[in-house]
Amino acid sequence: AYFALQVIYARRKHKISPPETTGNPEFERIFRAQVNCSEYFPIFVSLLWVAGIFFHQGVAAVCGLLYLYTRFKYFQGYAMAAKERLGPLYASARLLWLLLGLAVTGLLAHFL
Repeated sequence: AYFALQVIYARRKHKISPPETTGNPEFERIFRAQVNCSEYFPIFVSLLWVAGIFFHQGVAAVCGLLYLYTRFKYFQGYAMAAKERLGPLYASARLLWLLLGLAVTGLLAHFL
């Protein structure tokens, strides 16, 4: 919701009405950051859910909080400059891979 609100504020600030998605470079970066985060959210929630059920709730919760923090930093970095997003992007990708590993490990332990 925070990311979507930032897009609304940027639209108002730069006078870009929906459905336009181009215009001021600052708006375009904020819009892309929000869309990128939204694209990965279903993957994150699915992995978090499976890792929490089949591996360990506490470990999955910590990974989930770290992922949300890295995505927040990604959004902030992307809003400032496109290159500023890379560090948090790689960190969030590593956390998704970790959640995937936890989910697979938990599923294997449960069913084998």
